Amino acid sequence: MFFTCGPNEAMVVSGFCRSPPVMVAGGRVFVLPCIQQIQRISLNTLTLNVKSEKVYTRHGVPISVTGIAQVKIQGQNKEMLAAACQMFLGKTESEITHIALETLEGHQRAIMAHMTVEEIYKDRQKFSEQVFKVASSDLVNMGISVVSYTLKDIHDDQDYLHSLGKARTAQVQKDARIGEAEAKRDAGIREAKAKQQKLSAQYLNEIEMAKAQRDYELKKAAYDIEVNTRKAESDLAYQLQVAKTKQKIEEQKMQVLVVERAQQINLQEQEIIRRERELEATIKKPAEAERYRLEKLAEAERSQLIMQAEAEAESVRVKGEARAFAIEAKARADAEQVAKKAEAFRQYSDAAMADMLLQRLPEVAEEISRPLSSVQRVTLVSSGDGAVGAAKLTGEVLGILDKLPDTVEKLTGISISQISQKKPGRMS
Repeated sequence: MFFTCGPNEAMVVSGFCRSPPVMVAGGRVFVLPCIQQIQRISLNTLTLNVKSEKVYTRHGVPISVTGIAQVKIQGQNKEMLAAACQMFLGKTESEITHIALETLEGHQRAIMAHMTVEEIYKDRQKFSEQVFKVASSDLVNMGISVVSYTLKDIHDDQDYLHSLGKARTAQVQKDARIGEAEAKRDAGIREAKAKQQKLSAQYLNEIEMAKAQRDYELKKAAYDIEVNTRKAESDLAYQLQVAKTKQKIEEQKMQVLVVERAQQINLQEQEIIRRERELEATIKKPAEAERYRLEKLAEAERSQLIMQAEAEAESVRVKGEARAFAIEAKARADAEQVAKKAEAFRQYSDAAMADMLLQRLPEVAEEISRPLSSVQRVTLVSSGDGAVGAAKLTGEVLGILDKLPDTVEKLTGISISQISQKKPGRMS
């Protein structure tokens, strides 16, 4: 049967025809079942946390040191692999780790005991190299190689390291203050020199600037005199030209005013002529036409009044004659009617009067009830006795009509009830 393994593992085949045993790191091997045996060993890197608590150094100061080591079984070296197989074959990684850790811790303690605290604290590299060197020579015999070793932590319970730090800190602070003072002194000296140089350069620069300013002012003054002279001449020439131009403009304005005045006079004369013609056309001629019209209207009105007066006089005369004839005819008719009424009254006596009264009674009743017909709303108040509503209103109207014969008797002296009881006589 064929068996294989990865690069982090080694196979050891022992048994028939395998003396010494065959060791294969990261490969394959042929094994005969029952007569040969195959075993595996790990080649992984192992991380060891090496702690040495309260180990007394050379001066008797107890300190604690923690280191980190990386170890592994070397598979490329046949001798080391053979030694590792002899010592660790059949063991687990934790068991191998424990053996290597105990070995490293022992060597770490031995190195700590031969060194002072200051040597370990100040020169960690030296301590790490010594532990690495001593542990490597011992672990190689077991087939384990130390890949790396690093000092992780140093501490103590007596504040020894803290005191060392204070002294060193004080020394460093003193040196720092001295260095700072010296640096400030040197900086002050350099700054003073720089300021002096700066002031010197500044003063020289200001002197040069003053000289340049003086030359500039002198030249500028000379140039200003020349410029102002030319400018004054130019201004005078300009003002002279302006005066001449204004004079010409005024002359042209006067000419324009003269022309405008002449045109205005001409326009006023034409306006006067137009106004005269307009007055003649709108006032004089219409006035003459109106006077003529009024004269004709007065004559027509006079004629009309005369004719109207004559017509009214004739109309009054005719109306008077017609009215007199009408009055006379009406008087005759009224007299004849009265005579006939008197004759009839004599014949009918009381019966006729009763008949006339009875004929007029409906009209009287109508006039009495007319105000009620125009009433839109009637509010009846009942005292508790008699009819209520429309019956009450009808009863009131009938009560008024019931009193009507008494009223007629009081006005005429004729009793309707007595006349109705008599029999009327015959007409001849």
